[in-house]
Amino acid sequence: MNNNKIKIIGGGLAGCEAAWQAAERGVAVKLHEMKPERYSPAHHLPGLAELVCSNSLRGESLDNAVGLLKEELKRCGSLFIAAALATRVPAGGALAVDRQLFSAYITEKITNHPLIEVVYGEVARIPEEGIVIVASGPLTSDRLAASIATHTGNYLYFYDAIAPIVTADSIDFGKAFRASRYGKGDGDDYLNCPMDEATYKAFVAALLGGDKVAAKDFEKVVHFEGCMPIEEMAERGPETLRFGPMKPVGLPDPRTGVEPYAVVQLRQENRDGTLFNLVGFQTKLTYPEQKRIFSMIPGLEHAEFVRLGSMHRNTFINAPQLLLPTFQLKNTPRILFAGQITGVEGYVESAGSGFMAGINGAQLAKGEALTVPPPTTALGALVHHITSVDTKHFQPMNVNYGLFPELGGKVKKKDKRARLAERALADLTEWQGMVKD
Repeated sequence: MNNNKIKIIGGGLAGCEAAWQAAERGVAVKLHEMKPERYSPAHHLPGLAELVCSNSLRGESLDNAVGLLKEELKRCGSLFIAAALATRVPAGGALAVDRQLFSAYITEKITNHPLIEVVYGEVARIPEEGIVIVASGPLTSDRLAASIATHTGNYLYFYDAIAPIVTADSIDFGKAFRASRYGKGDGDDYLNCPMDEATYKAFVAALLGGDKVAAKDFEKVVHFEGCMPIEEMAERGPETLRFGPMKPVGLPDPRTGVEPYAVVQLRQENRDGTLFNLVGFQTKLTYPEQKRIFSMIPGLEHAEFVRLGSMHRNTFINAPQLLLPTFQLKNTPRILFAGQITGVEGYVESAGSGFMAGINGAQLAKGEALTVPPPTTALGALVHHITSVDTKHFQPMNVNYGLFPELGGKVKKKDKRARLAERALADLTEWQGMVKD
């Protein structure tokens, strides 16, 4: 391979992380982003690396595999993690960010890097030569998707649902109370809207009877379990929501000392605390129905909705059939894929795949050996999963400790995750030593 610029399609989390990692290794990058010339149905900010579904990057503790993945990326010099830490907002035991500041931070870093050229405008087809990283995301345009299909054959898709956002000053704080489940974090990072049994049952009935946006006749709608619309969960049984996003356990109302029958949690959306996201309330209800039904929630009777929920297509390829562990396309190794289009699910996972594609794109450009982290690390476990599972039933996946190789010998259950994390970070350090420039 010659040392021409790497072309990266998509200025989301994966594309920006890939561009940063390649450029930091001395390889010139041309990053293509279709905004602001054209926006997808879910994007609104003009900058790069826009977060859409939520502002939460999930738990920070190493008890969770996503917390370990964030720690690995931090140790490896991830732009994504640097931006998150610089723009974080309170969120209990989770890492959440101010979405506008987050996008602005990454946009500034990318556009000012001397080896990165940002080109605005839609890319309709994969370039016919040179190293290309396709990081077009879950909302890949139809024309680019058709081009991808010429290289990959069939591609799959499912639908994600986006949760509503309300203004803080429209919430009735006489009914909502501040608390984090079991007092985690500062103990008051979430707002909680309590429901008694009668209110809960009326709410569930309204969800079940609400008008929904219908899928087009030619589309088969398949929802990812981690982003299931609230009304879809309600259809699974009258108590499903009480054991899911509306779980009251660990959230006693400080005014009564008693746990409510059900709770709707709101998470701070921005650093100033002027916006709140309805946690777990992604939906495909029509806009009028969302306003009507969600106004039944105690404390949200007069809520101002600055963003209502919507559905968007999530395009992804059959990665175990098509990709090498280096994120290269098996039949055209000059083309790499990164982000949710590879079948990783979640912001952190998308950035992690971009991190790996950027490193390997740079190695390919320099004529050096490509690299894959060991499967004992969070990065490696995720790579191993999406490139080695059953191709017939492949579905997007969040990182989780179930993807990691078992520990040797007997380990107490309560110690297992700590041991997995300890092993992962030790193996990551060894891998970093082998790939360091």
